[in-house]
Amino acid sequence: MVRPRKKRRIRSMPTSASYKPEGIPAREMRGVELPLEGLEALRLVDAEGVNREEAARMMDVSTPTLCRILAEARRIVARALVNGWALRIEGGNYTVADTEAQKNCSPGHHCRRRNRRG
Repeated sequence: MVRPRKKRRIRSMPTSASYKPEGIPAREMRGVELPLEGLEALRLVDAEGVNREEAARMMDVSTPTLCRILAEARRIVARALVNGWALRIEGGNYTVADTEAQKNCSPGHHCRRRNRRG
């Protein structure tokens, strides 16, 4: 029996759910899907510069799992950009992080929440 996948923690839902090249109607172009956990990995590591170990803790996954999520997300984004495809941000296996814990974080400071299991 296969072990169920652990949900990845993301901080919040994206402000925009899709991106596409300018001037081409969406119905006329091919698109790819970027899972929300892929966007979160890109945000943490590439946009905010968080090291991979810390990003893995923030997403509640192992470092090798984060590296796989990140590699796949980069591949999806690169294919969309190179081929002029639409990029839809949706789906995945995730849970949204506790917003109360995030309120105490200032921009540029990364909260460290340990996984507390009872």
